[in-house]
Parts: sequence; C-alpha cells; structure tokens
Amino acid sequence: MHLDVRVPWVAVISYPPPGPIDPKKCCGDGRDLVLQGFHWAAHARPNGKNWYRILRENAAHIQTAGFTWVWFPPPSDSLAPEGYMPRRWHVLDSAYGSETELREAIAALKPVRAMADLVLNHRVGSHTPGADFEAPSFPDNQAAVVRDDESGVGRGNPDTGERHPAGRDLDHTNPDVRAAIKEYLQRLQAAGFRGWRYDLAKGVHGRFVGEYNEATSPELSVGEYYDGDRQKVTNWIDTTGGRSAAFDFPTRYLLYDAIMTDDYSRLRVSNGGRMVAGGLLGYWPSRSVTFLDNHDTESRRDEEHHYQNNGTRHFPGRSVDMGYAYLLTHPGIPSVFWPHYFDWGEGTQQCIDRLIRVRRWAGIHSRSSLEIWEARKGLYVAAIDGRVATKLGTRDWWPGHGWHLAVDGERFAVWVRP
Repeated sequence: MHLDVRVPWVAVISYPPPGPIDPKKCCGDGRDLVLQGFHWAAHARPNGKNWYRILRENAAHIQTAGFTWVWFPPPSDSLAPEGYMPRRWHVLDSAYGSETELREAIAALKPVRAMADLVLNHRVGSHTPGADFEAPSFPDNQAAVVRDDESGVGRGNPDTGERHPAGRDLDHTNPDVRAAIKEYLQRLQAAGFRGWRYDLAKGVHGRFVGEYNEATSPELSVGEYYDGDRQKVTNWIDTTGGRSAAFDFPTRYLLYDAIMTDDYSRLRVSNGGRMVAGGLLGYWPSRSVTFLDNHDTESRRDEEHHYQNNGTRHFPGRSVDMGYAYLLTHPGIPSVFWPHYFDWGEGTQQCIDRLIRVRRWAGIHSRSSLEIWEARKGLYVAAIDGRVATKLGTRDWWPGHGWHLAVDGERFAVWVRP
C-alpha cells in the first residue's frame, strides 16, 4: 500500500522550529532545505538565457517543491566566468547576469531565501596578476596580501590557512581586509542575500568566519571545508565558535562508497558507546549540510549539454535517487544539486519531490532522532523520529504492519507510520 504523500495538506503544512537555536550561531532553524542553484557551466547561458533569468523563471517551481534556500553562484565580477577568481567585489555584474537581474531573481524566489557564494580567500588585480585591487581597493594593497603568497607581492602576515595557487591570498589578520569584507557582505545583504556559503574554508582560519558571521548575522552559514576527515571538519566548525555549519564531505564519501559497493557497514559507528551515523552527521547534525554532488564533483557537461565524467567520484545513474532517499529522510541540513533536480529527468525530480514531502510530513529536522537498525553488506535500515523507515541495499526488508510504503526505487524504499 502506497501512502499518497502528494496530497495538498502535506504540501502546505508547516512546523515550528525543533527547539531553541541561538540565532547568533548562524545555522538556521533546523528545518532548512537547500537547493544549489547552479552548476559549473551555468554561466554559459544555456538556451541563450543568463542564469539569473533561469533562476527567476523557475522560482515558482522551487517554492512549490519546498526548498527554503537557494545557494547562488559567486555574485561579483570575476576573472573566471564561474566566479571563483573574484576581481571587483563591489561590482555585482557577472557572467550570470547584471546586478539588476540578480536582485530580481532573489526577489522572485521569496519566501525562499538566497545564499551567496563568498570567495574571500583570494582576489585578483583589476589589470594584472598582482595586487592592483579596485572596487574596493585596500589602504595598502600589498599589505592586504599574505607574505607567503607565491606571487611575491605580499607584505602582510603569513597565511592563516592552506595556501591557494590561484589569485592573491588575502591577509585576514589585517583589520583593513576584514573591514572591507564586512562592507562587502553588507552590500550583498542590501541586494537581498540572507545567508553565506564560504568557499575554500581551508584557506582561512575559522575564527575569521566566526567574526564575519558575528558582524552580519546570516540566517544560515556553511563552509566548504573540503575534507573526508570528520574530526578535521568538526575542528574547523569549532574554530568558528560554532557560528557556521559545514558541508558534510565525510558523509558524502561514506555514502558514495556504501552505494557503490552495496556495503553499508561504515554508515554506522560507535560514539561513546552509542551507535550513530558515520560522518559529521552522526556527531554534530545541526552543523552538517549533507549533499551528493556539487559544482566541483559533478560530471561536467560539454557544449552540447551532455554530461561527461570530470574525473571525480560523482554519483551515477539511479544511485542519485538512492542517495537522496538517505539524505532527505535523515537529520542534518540536506542540499539538492540543481542538475539532479532539473536535468536528470522526470523520474528523479518526482522522487526528490516525494522525499521532500515525506520529510515535511514527518517533521524531520536537523536534530531528529536516528536509530540505525541494520548496517551491513547488502542492507541499511534506519528509523527517523519513529515515523519514517529508510532501507537501502540489495537485500529484502520490510518494517512490518502499521507502516505504509511512501517512496521506492532501485535498491531503496521509504515507509511512514502515522
């Protein structure tokens, strides 16, 4: 028996936050659901339209689906069209569209909120590879660059994070740099942004992310600490003072390996004698932003918009549906990738839609209870808040009487219990 989770009352039901969350911590209300609103080639004007127009035209669909956030690509003028080589922070015309079109897209999406992709680790000069920064410049452009930058132009302090070969690494210990960044973030807020995604979080000490969030109070902040080591990601969150969530790369890698090998044993680990999910999800779920793929891990599209493997371990085929069955029924803050939702076909989109409706119907939030019943070769089974049961793997399993099948597909099923 299938439970019809498409009924209207499920689509409009709302829930209070799952408990007090300090707004200064910048980690949402626990019921956030993020759509990464772009992919690597989004700047290339697919179908002859700039990307902000595409976002605006899809606003009603995004709202109806139940997303609460859209993560926008880097909004500033950039040497590279993707936006990750920022040149002039204060110029919000980019390869994705004009500042006016950016503001129109943000406004069209409301009440879905907009998250800006912040590239603060490095910048490029306006005319040279050096430190000729403009819009804004710094009181001393060379002092704004770390002294160990490979360009040799920097006169600042040593880098507080990992060095990055592209662009000039900025010295965040310099109060002029921090003041300029805070002014930039305030400009983005004036344009309509309400959350931050910090690019290349390894490049800057987390205390500065905490300071920027303290100054601007984003409603949701997430750092791209690109590492599969759960402890390292946790340590980075700690350095922000707990004022930012992080993308859960550890869970992403564990889930990828589990689905590819049909062995789910590493999705359950012991933490102080209690069995929890592997990855950041099992240790700090309110700071875990879970995802399958993003613009860095995706299979890239060629000029004819066919997907090509870019050498990373991206989720292939129907494994995407299976992966979202895990993410959208589990604690944490799930993020859905634009191509998965809009480009992978009607079947995948409908699967994601139904899983989102199950999540909303059951009131699953970032700190929901998770009881993992099975985690072994061929079978993973978990109960979430006692109302949802999720099964992955090739082995058969059934939760018993009183449960109703809500969503199923290749190697996965989700049941609900009223």
